[in-house]
Amino acid sequence: MAKALELTSPIPPSVNHYLGWRAVMRGNKPIVMSYTTSEAKKYKKAFTNYVIEQAKQQGWNISDNRFQHYYIDTTFYFPRIDMDCNNYWKCLFDSISESKCVWLDDTQACERVKGIYYDTANPRLELTIYPVDYIGIFDNRTQLDEFETNCFQCTRYRNGKCSILTKVKEGRIQKEVINKCCSQYKLKK
Repeated sequence: MAKALELTSPIPPSVNHYLGWRAVMRGNKPIVMSYTTSEAKKYKKAFTNYVIEQAKQQGWNISDNRFQHYYIDTTFYFPRIDMDCNNYWKCLFDSISESKCVWLDDTQACERVKGIYYDTANPRLELTIYPVDYIGIFDNRTQLDEFETNCFQCTRYRNGKCSILTKVKEGRIQKEVINKCCSQYKLKK
């Protein structure tokens, strides 16, 4: 897998322009339903195709680990000073998810704003996507390996099927793990 994926996006539709709302009748009752706006559909189609092309060109391979998170370092170049960067993640991340070549789901995305600038001639977002260092509750691979090495000698290990081990790899906080040490450890006889 490539170390990082570099992308440039036009300014995506904001959350205010991503979905539209309409009233429809269900039986005798009106209900409100959402729909994706034509602006959002157009952006998603074009950007999704661009992401697929760039992932292939840059040698990016998707991980099948649904607990692998990714930093998305983003620099915003807005056309106006009254724009809020927090409104632009949803359509952007949905487009990347629909490409099916960067991550499995946008729950894996850890967005970070590197800077906000104003460029009326060329508004855009510049993104750098790369895997985080942490794994589960561990700051890095070394900490996970040390924890798991202890697990091999524990009665709960059962060929890696220990529920505590599984959950710490998923990033779940548990009362049985204190300071990255398992309180349920029992040495095999």
